[in-house]
Amino acid sequence: MKNDINKGFHFKTYEAPYQSPFDRLFSVFKELITHTSGDFDEAIDWLRQLDVEYKLTTPEYTIDDFIEDLKKKGYIREEIKGDGSGGMGITAKTERAIRQAALEQIFGNLNKSGSGNHKTKSGGNGDEHTGDYRNFQFGDTIEQISLTESLKNAQINNGVGEFKLTENDLIVEENHHKSQMSTVLMIDISHSMILYGEDRITPAKKVAMALAELITTRYPKDTLDILVFGNDAWTIQIKDLPYLQVGPYHTNTVAGLQLAMDILRRKRNTNKQIFMITDGKPSCVREKNGEYYMNSNGLDQYIVDKCYTQAAQARKLHIPITTFMIANDPYLQKFVNRFTEANQGKAFYTGLKGLGEMIFQDYESNRKKKLK
Repeated sequence: MKNDINKGFHFKTYEAPYQSPFDRLFSVFKELITHTSGDFDEAIDWLRQLDVEYKLTTPEYTIDDFIEDLKKKGYIREEIKGDGSGGMGITAKTERAIRQAALEQIFGNLNKSGSGNHKTKSGGNGDEHTGDYRNFQFGDTIEQISLTESLKNAQINNGVGEFKLTENDLIVEENHHKSQMSTVLMIDISHSMILYGEDRITPAKKVAMALAELITTRYPKDTLDILVFGNDAWTIQIKDLPYLQVGPYHTNTVAGLQLAMDILRRKRNTNKQIFMITDGKPSCVREKNGEYYMNSNGLDQYIVDKCYTQAAQARKLHIPITTFMIANDPYLQKFVNRFTEANQGKAFYTGLKGLGEMIFQDYESNRKKKLK
């Protein structure tokens, strides 16, 4: 018998996968263009500064070469700015690349799977396997029978000498019926989202882009609507997310909730939910006469009572609200606790780190049950 001395473990120094000069700069550029809310000139200025400090380029491939490649590959185009001057702007191809990068960055640990939909609690002749098994019952289809488990059962029950398979040996794998999920993601764009030296809007944008890319690619039959709220609330398109900026706004949570419920009322899906990302207290409502009532000093009881009313209204419509509070203020947490109780929803008190993973986990958790 020949002894192969070459068998065994071989170790070598780790070598990072090769990246072309363009790909290396493009990964940095996508991050910068998100932080600058789609401002190409500002992103390139930052890239040049980083190049000086970290030597990102070489004499053979410069920032100017990178810009030319961006043009050739269709990532940027010439456009007329609001003041009438010319300049470069990003294209839809870049917007998609940014969403894909956000998905990889935030949900990179997801296992690939085919496009699916959300499960309900109903078992039986459904579409999606659960991994749970039971004995065969009259009415079960052949497609539901687990051949491996049934053969194993037959060997245990009847022995291997004279193999036979009977109806009593058959094992069926449980399935879940699939249903669709309609989600509204609310993003707070009040001025406090950039106060105190902390950029909270960029992580919120990244989460929204990652969630949008996840739903459109993995759960294409689901719907995702995105709205922002400051003094008022309005919807934005997925393509608008890279350009989203904070404004000099108060926080009209009521307007955001009203718009979210109006959107979900029009959806035919049974499963509906609202995700709300906010860092501050509600400080604004719009009265019936069109005037704004604003108060940033503490929690105004008139304003918070209207928030509780909206939370209860969403509960009547069977719409759970999950609040992601990206601030650690016990005073504000009391408000969120009562708000969550009124809706019978959920609340997460978190900093910016881990926000995306929390939203994904809650999304996945909700897709495994029928929301009532």
